[in-house]
Amino acid sequence: MTAIETRGLTKRYGDQTALEDLSLTVESGEVFGFLGPNGAGKTTTIDLLLDFVRPTDGSATVLGYDAHAETDAVRDRVGILPDGFDLWERSSGYRHLEFALESKGGSESPDALLERVGLDRDDADRPVGDYSKGMCQRLAMAMAVVGDPDLLILDEPSSGLDPHGIRTFQEIIREEAADGTTVFFSSHILGQVAAVCDRVAILDDGELVTVDTIAGLRERSGVGSNLVVDVADDSAIERDQIAEIDGVTDVGRADGRLRVTYADPAAKALAVHRLVESGCHVVDFEIEEATLEELFSAFTGVDATSARSHSGKSDARGTESAPNAPATGESAGEGDPGVVAADGEVGR
Repeated sequence: MTAIETRGLTKRYGDQTALEDLSLTVESGEVFGFLGPNGAGKTTTIDLLLDFVRPTDGSATVLGYDAHAETDAVRDRVGILPDGFDLWERSSGYRHLEFALESKGGSESPDALLERVGLDRDDADRPVGDYSKGMCQRLAMAMAVVGDPDLLILDEPSSGLDPHGIRTFQEIIREEAADGTTVFFSSHILGQVAAVCDRVAILDDGELVTVDTIAGLRERSGVGSNLVVDVADDSAIERDQIAEIDGVTDVGRADGRLRVTYADPAAKALAVHRLVESGCHVVDFEIEEATLEELFSAFTGVDATSARSHSGKSDARGTESAPNAPATGESAGEGDPGVVAADGEVGR
């Protein structure tokens, strides 16, 4: 059974297109990275999967259920950490977890959940209105994993976290995947996607650009990786002999270091072997892999740095809704705290 499948999924707001003809399959048990700059359509996709907004065209199934016709069955089996969520500020973090456990029928211990996400019990006893962004994010993650969901949908999960918090979240994602949970992980931070994902989809301006493994993206992009070799004496190096190796795209030399750029990974071993055969004393070497930023630029034609700062389609709460989209980030009313919902509210 596939965890997520979309066919021609499209969302328009008037003459603005937030998502165009998305056809995508996420297999059960994989960690799937949904990569794109702010405004690419990532949150729009998640809102459609969870039936918080209705598609203009196309369809989606989640865990085998129709995302529109069988919404309750989907939400019962999905843990959600949305971007731009609200919590009930007067209630404690501990009470939020208790409510999530009651709502989901979870058997976990609140204290165990707190420990898992790195929140102290003293912090959990405080009103969440006193929390930092990172603490709110940790609490929301704890609520998302309640009840051992079959699918975790994480929209910009590292927002507001320090490096230690990011590592904690990456560990949780790996643990969930090892336990058989499918993780759909949306982010505009490229390196974090590469660290945990089995496959990556690149979304740009509402359209799917490509889907592949990180290794596959490197191979297909034409962006070369580098073999950097330290040699004791560079006088014996014949660059032409290295450049003629299949898969080598460039050879440079400076300060006793040879930099061999290659598109085919098999070329690096041949390059080292040829250097040794030619009489060079190879002291050390290292591999500089093409970065995910370079891959993003290769597939989209957009510089990753400028893409991260793009926010032309973002609404007030930072989601990728198109202009004139219905507001979904209203604050929760007073009453019992609830489970964080993907539309930005606390479910009550």
